[in-house]
Amino acid sequence: MFLADAAIDTRFASISNDLIYSAMAVFLLAFLAYACEWTFGGRSRIARQSAALAGKAGSSVADTVAEAERTAADAGKAPTVAVTVTRAGGGTTTLTRTVAAKAGSVDVVTRGDAAPPVDGVGASGGDERADRLGRIAVSLTTLAVLLDLGAVIARGISAHRPPWGNLYEFTCAMTVVAGLLFVGLLAARKNVRWMGLPLTFGALVGLGIAVTEFYTASEQLVPALHSYWLWIHVSGAMICGGALYAGGIAAVLFFVKDVHESRKAQDPAKAVGWWADVMDRLPAAATLDKWSYRINAFVFPLWTFTIIAGAIWAEAAWGHYWEWDPTETWAFITWVAYACYLHARATAGWKGRKAAVLVFVAFACYLFNAYGVSIFINGKHSYAGV
Repeated sequence: MFLADAAIDTRFASISNDLIYSAMAVFLLAFLAYACEWTFGGRSRIARQSAALAGKAGSSVADTVAEAERTAADAGKAPTVAVTVTRAGGGTTTLTRTVAAKAGSVDVVTRGDAAPPVDGVGASGGDERADRLGRIAVSLTTLAVLLDLGAVIARGISAHRPPWGNLYEFTCAMTVVAGLLFVGLLAARKNVRWMGLPLTFGALVGLGIAVTEFYTASEQLVPALHSYWLWIHVSGAMICGGALYAGGIAAVLFFVKDVHESRKAQDPAKAVGWWADVMDRLPAAATLDKWSYRINAFVFPLWTFTIIAGAIWAEAAWGHYWEWDPTETWAFITWVAYACYLHARATAGWKGRKAAVLVFVAFACYLFNAYGVSIFINGKHSYAGV
């Protein structure tokens, strides 16, 4: 499991360093390619026509439902009206609304599901050349993630142990997780290319800070970390970090998209310019909110398991399951923050900006738990190497 007395293989340590710098260079190229896609994509003529047709379809749906309600109320028929309409781009949508006849007028009691949100046409805006840039960016991202993964593996081989024993190694491995999640969703044909620009930017910042501020030469771990729980507990925290970053990206984009949609609904004449064009190419706010919720809900059980695994490891290493060490405390605070978010979504119906704010707070707690505590507070978990 661990070769505590084995000499460090400096050759693999050097290979790991070279691969990290190579990954940073490719991440930079990918970031620039995504930026060019967003910059030169714009909204093509076809995209504008599609958006216009979608808008007309939404108006015709509302008119059709209103007319059906008036007819049902005047005729004294069943109060529930169902209308099936054809959406722009194919497919059908069934709208239901409950009405009650009151002396020739229509009183709306409840309303069923509205037409699903219309997502933007994507970063390329329907432009073929910009779309080619986006596909190149995806290829570069995949290459960068593989280089980053190779660096993490080489680091582990050099030290004969799991390659996440300090803050430098943890950060490098966490960028791998975030990148693999993104590439995996694309491979599953999920429409998440909009995440590419902020994800590569985050990977660049993370790796840049890792090599300049957190770098630690490949070395053996302190005796307290010589346990198989290092594979379980720390790898769980690392996977959670990469996935929670993706969920945070979706929450940030939802917030700005929702603000744009609200302003556009109030005064469409003001929703013009390059920023409005970028916002219109993003998925709908409801879609981004759904992505943020699904990612965070999926990761929460793993974070719970990570805390439990840490407590079991603490009992084996120090004789106590929980001592309110700063890292333990902030891990629990992070758990509570995400639990509040999920609870609010499930019971209070928070699906808008208030929910996004909870995601911001929860992810900030995770970052402080992973980095702030290690840098600014001394405790039993002070193995960051900085």
